Amino acid sequence: MAKDPQRRAAWTEAATDYVLEHGLIGLSLRPLAAALGTSDRMLIYHFGSKDELVVDVMRCSNDRAVTQIAALPASRGIRAAVEDLWAAVQTDPTNRCTRMYIQAAALGLLGREPYSSAVRTANAVWMAALVAHLVGSGVDRPIAERAAAMIDAAFMGFQLDQPLDTDPTARDRAVADLGVAVAALSS
Repeated sequence: MAKDPQRRAAWTEAATDYVLEHGLIGLSLRPLAAALGTSDRMLIYHFGSKDELVVDVMRCSNDRAVTQIAALPASRGIRAAVEDLWAAVQTDPTNRCTRMYIQAAALGLLGREPYSSAVRTANAVWMAALVAHLVGSGVDRPIAERAAAMIDAAFMGFQLDQPLDTDPTARDRAVADLGVAVAALSS
């Protein structure tokens, strides 16, 4: 029986939904396979290994988040872009995709593969999407690249703190302050 790329693509989508719901850390093939209506051996047959399945799931999740960013209309300047991007990352599917990314990044920080490599790849695609939105919003590319780096780093911090956030107003102020700081890059 030849491997079926359409089945693999469909299972990648379904496995991504499963992981977004149940988490990446501690992912076990048997419950995942049961949720997909197959066996763990069939998943290994089609993906080659659990690691390859994880890489496909991470890519699919990142693609969903990037698609949401790409669908944003142009912002009315760099400060508005920060606020528009923040609103987008707080909205599903990007919010859930970011949570999975954080889990993968944590495992990658410990040097675990395939997480380290997949996170590096996801970062490049994500940063390109941020830069594209900024450029589409009228920001010169060199400034957009610097701004995207600041935005990404700040957003990651905001998202890591969010579950512990007792003062959403302070976070909203911090997002607004980030907009001011990023706008200063273009002065």
